[in-house]
Amino acid sequence: MKLWSGVLLFLMAAGGAVAADLQVEVRGIQGTEGNIRLALYENPKTFRKEEHSRLQQSQPAQAGTLTFRIEGLAPGRYALIVYHDADSSGTLNRFLGMIPTEGYGLSNNPQLSGPPAFNDAAFDVSDSGLDTIIELRY
Repeated sequence: MKLWSGVLLFLMAAGGAVAADLQVEVRGIQGTEGNIRLALYENPKTFRKEEHSRLQQSQPAQAGTLTFRIEGLAPGRYALIVYHDADSSGTLNRFLGMIPTEGYGLSNNPQLSGPPAFNDAAFDVSDSGLDTIIELRY
């Protein structure tokens, strides 16, 4: 009887796990060359290091607006970077290694004068999910 009670409690706890959906509308895309790339970060220490992002998604570029959907995301604090990889190189091109030469945007659409920090773009996802808009800057 104790074994079945333990199994029942485990199944109830597992069934109660919360997963949310994040919908990201990317606006201001200029041109149809290459791809629009999105990277989701949850760790401030690895922010801006795409290879260390929680997940990455890519869609063929289209002028205007694209929508990304991330399903089954645990509630928590995240940040997004989106960029127009016009040459399909898989990285955001930068002048002198610092200044983006392709369109890019961050969650919260902060106005920055220097490299962005995680907190500039951080937002909270609740168990009900979130819809957000990112404007690309070229």
